[in-house]
Amino acid sequence: MGAMMQIDDNGGGNHDFLPILGICGSSGAGKTTLLEALIPKFIGLGLRVAVVKHGAHRVRIDAPGKDSDRFFQAGADVALFGAEFFFRRHHADNFEFFLHNLCRDYDLVLVEGHASTPVDKIWLLGKGHSRPPDNRGTVVHVVAPEARRVEVLYDWILQWLADRCLRVPLYGCLLIGGRSSRMGRPKHLIRENGITWIEQAVARIEPHVHQVVLAGKGEVPASLAHLSRVADVPGLAGPLAGLLAVLRWQPKASWLLVACDQPTIDPRVFNWLKAKRKPGVRAVLPDLRGDGRVEPLLAWYDFRCRTAVEELVAADCLRPGALVGRPGVITPRPPADLHGCWRNINTPLELESLRATKSSGSI
Repeated sequence: MGAMMQIDDNGGGNHDFLPILGICGSSGAGKTTLLEALIPKFIGLGLRVAVVKHGAHRVRIDAPGKDSDRFFQAGADVALFGAEFFFRRHHADNFEFFLHNLCRDYDLVLVEGHASTPVDKIWLLGKGHSRPPDNRGTVVHVVAPEARRVEVLYDWILQWLADRCLRVPLYGCLLIGGRSSRMGRPKHLIRENGITWIEQAVARIEPHVHQVVLAGKGEVPASLAHLSRVADVPGLAGPLAGLLAVLRWQPKASWLLVACDQPTIDPRVFNWLKAKRKPGVRAVLPDLRGDGRVEPLLAWYDFRCRTAVEELVAADCLRPGALVGRPGVITPRPPADLHGCWRNINTPLELESLRATKSSGSI
């Protein structure tokens, strides 16, 4: 079995791709007013935005003597769920870990104030100040009082956010299985031109990703023994079992998901899929015919779609296509000359037809 390298999910390591940005400045510099003006602009783009005020105190969620306060005073953590949701806890997480966890569900996390927080910061200069104070961490942008703050910062943050989006580690996941009942053998071990389909797939996707991972059971050629293997989620079947497994295995990566029975992939398709990444997009499920029937394999998934995938599983829905309609799931139509990349080979007759087409030079 290949190596099991994993992105650190506990607050350590390099997380410079996470969209966490501090809004700091002198007292009276207008941090809150600026955030109030910026947030609706980002929401209007379809982004999910969280604002964190570190060091908040005396926050009153419920009056003393009410049921929830009595439960809290008795020692329990208490969730209030209704038109709004609050979660009152006795013990706070490490602050960096808390911010990292927010990035699983939010496209932009803004930290108001608290200049000592170890994140990239925008510094709003107050009147009479020409530079931020010393020892304020990584200040990536300074805004003078006379600047057109809302317009200037909106454009700057969008560019910063787009850069963060493209830095998210991109992995390739190849789904493999055992013996196919219709084909009579494991499809990923079918040979073309002296090498197996799985070896062909690895060679095509490898230049486009940080690492290739094999999901599912099944024998693999010795040439691929170095690749990491991830077992399907127990109790699940189909591509969702592999997708959820890798989303859990690398909780801060995005994925190009490919099936082992797609032997006509043109490597240009990976560039097409990667070009669809942008802030707020959580999955790219191609719609070849424009009729709403999407292709969940040979598709792209961001780590922020994990919550939606977990919800499908909890509802006993095993179709990745059921993600359509969820926030951030887009269904673009690929160029016509790439449609053949999604061709599946499931039977000996289809395999014979594929080989005949290749022999004729049509592929």
